[in-house]
Amino acid sequence: MTSTPIATVLYSENSYSDDSVERRIYGPDVRIIVPSASTSLADLSDEDCAAAEGLMILRFKVNANDLKRFPRLRAICRMGVGYDNLDRVAAAERRIMILNVPDYGTTEVADHAMALALSLRRGLLLHLEAQRANPPAAWRLINDPLVRRSSVQTFGIVGMGRIATAVALRAKAFGFRVVFFDPHLPNGVELGLGIQRAATLEELLRQTDTLSVHTPLTRETRNLLGLKELSWLPKGAVVVNTARGPIIDIDALATLLKNGHLAGVGLDVVPVEPPVEPVPELMRAYRAREDWTLGRLIITPHSAYYTPQAWDDIRSKSAETMCAALLGPKAQNVIPPDSD
Repeated sequence: MTSTPIATVLYSENSYSDDSVERRIYGPDVRIIVPSASTSLADLSDEDCAAAEGLMILRFKVNANDLKRFPRLRAICRMGVGYDNLDRVAAAERRIMILNVPDYGTTEVADHAMALALSLRRGLLLHLEAQRANPPAAWRLINDPLVRRSSVQTFGIVGMGRIATAVALRAKAFGFRVVFFDPHLPNGVELGLGIQRAATLEELLRQTDTLSVHTPLTRETRNLLGLKELSWLPKGAVVVNTARGPIIDIDALATLLKNGHLAGVGLDVVPVEPPVEPVPELMRAYRAREDWTLGRLIITPHSAYYTPQAWDDIRSKSAETMCAALLGPKAQNVIPPDSD
């Protein structure tokens, strides 16, 4: 005899081949609904939406109109770190908890950020392009402002959360002088990490040779780094972004890379994902292999988080987070409605 489920969890996207991991975590008393295929929330049946008390979101956006289809909803779990694709104001009005999974992919994103920075700063891409040219370049070094010893550089970090902390420790290990800016952290964080702290964004940028961005996307951080701010960086600086695309003005990056103020740019994120036509000038020139991008620009498709192990972590940690929210004893990773 089948018992009545204690709670029902709806997975909006069918991302895994089975639900064995979820069933092990939730136990027999939680009903799990996984659609056969869906390209948006609109593809979910009204029946499934009406039953859902927990909603799992990976890539889809959720707005106020979407929430009207979920009369019993108590929690939405963003299966990842960022939650800018969820309408938190509308959720708060309905007293729906917003949850995330902040502890997956930390090492992967940190490694990716350092890989972008080091591959640019060691001139690997300059040599890649030079040796693949027809005819190949002479067998010798490339003397370029992009190539600099780590120990003579300041590695600047915007935002000092879990991933940024991992990046700071890696940058220290490579010999960089590390400085960060994060107005939301209490005094003393820098002492625990053995790094330095800037009082303002301008103070950070004016001394930064290699910049890595790790702040979440909020009202405060959207367009945080525009042409004015990026121009504060010293000539020959490198900018790396593995956080969210709209934090940086991508057209400003194009302007400053093309005129030589920036020596290199590494992006895992862009303002609109996936990109749609007309794509930003920086991406257009990158795809067209224009000279000013060769060896100086890397764009990866928001893949910094990925390893097979991290993908498995998303699955298990998301289920554990939703289980705690619906069944207790205490909800975890709850995003406050006013944290912007």
